Amino acid sequence: MIKYLGSKRVLVGVLGAIAGAVETRTALDLFSGTTRVAQEFKKGGCAVTAVDSATYAHVLAQCYIETDAAMVDMERLEGILGELEALPGKRGYVTEVFCEQARYFQPRNGMRIDSIRDHLELHYREDPLFPVLLTSLMLAADRVDSTTGVQMAYLKSWAPRAHNDLELRVPALLPGSGRAVLGDAGSLAGSLGRFDLAYLDPPYNQHRYFTNYHVWETLVRWDAPEHYGVACKRVDSRDDATKSPFNSKAEMPDALRRVICDVDAETVVVSYNDESWVTAEDIRGWLLEAGHEHVELLDFDSKRYVGAQIGIFDPSGKKVGKVGRLRNVEHVLVAGPAVKVERAVEAVRTG
Repeated sequence: MIKYLGSKRVLVGVLGAIAGAVETRTALDLFSGTTRVAQEFKKGGCAVTAVDSATYAHVLAQCYIETDAAMVDMERLEGILGELEALPGKRGYVTEVFCEQARYFQPRNGMRIDSIRDHLELHYREDPLFPVLLTSLMLAADRVDSTTGVQMAYLKSWAPRAHNDLELRVPALLPGSGRAVLGDAGSLAGSLGRFDLAYLDPPYNQHRYFTNYHVWETLVRWDAPEHYGVACKRVDSRDDATKSPFNSKAEMPDALRRVICDVDAETVVVSYNDESWVTAEDIRGWLLEAGHEHVELLDFDSKRYVGAQIGIFDPSGKKVGKVGRLRNVEHVLVAGPAVKVERAVEAVRTG
């Protein structure tokens, strides 16, 4: 998985246990991001629908959720990756913008990214393996980047991993099929169908994933956008079309309430943390408003994003802020029929 703010690595086992306890056959992950949770549901035998508004997240969902590993010609996939590995590097948008104007990647790796991505666009855009190949490139680039895990800035000095050579690997594909949907959760929540379980993990604050991961967005779109600032963010980061009510303190509460009420699922699981703009009691009230019989709250201690542990830096790399709080409480609310909610809570507490 790529390094990702808000990743649910710590909660994956918990969410998988909940899905198993309520006998989930169909699952919805409405803010799927890296698809870490959606993959856990798929591993449990669920037919999963993964939804996200980011283009890079959609490609990850196409790779891990929509692609059935049993239907992939692995010999052909490995052969194509070998073909891509053998390409000579060439200077292009990534090298110029993300290596020379900014410092996300070493130039030699940037040139390989440019060469491989151009080749994919020219020869494999319509190939069923395209999302898998593009995911392999994204993961390879992530392993040699020089950030703390978000792309709002890069490190003043090269991260040790940035000196490694870019290496393409076969993504860890899963058997079974699923559905990847590109779009806004607020607009789609009520039109996706009926599910046994829906998982909601909305953004927590004003920082937008579109700008936090603008390099991946550009790598996937391959549209050579105009950019601005030291971090070379896409100019469309400023457009209203790339903004979300979930990143507005004034708009987020009603947006989340509407999504909770619109989703059609027997069991709904919502995760949020104690730094967010709403409380666990707010979410409990909205789940009851949506008609769920019973709601239980589970809390988990977790480490904050690494940036909080090293302080705040300005664009030149100078430290200008202090280390913040180092721990969060992750709230997980489980709503649905009382017997299933109690069964889910018991599975988590005894697991």
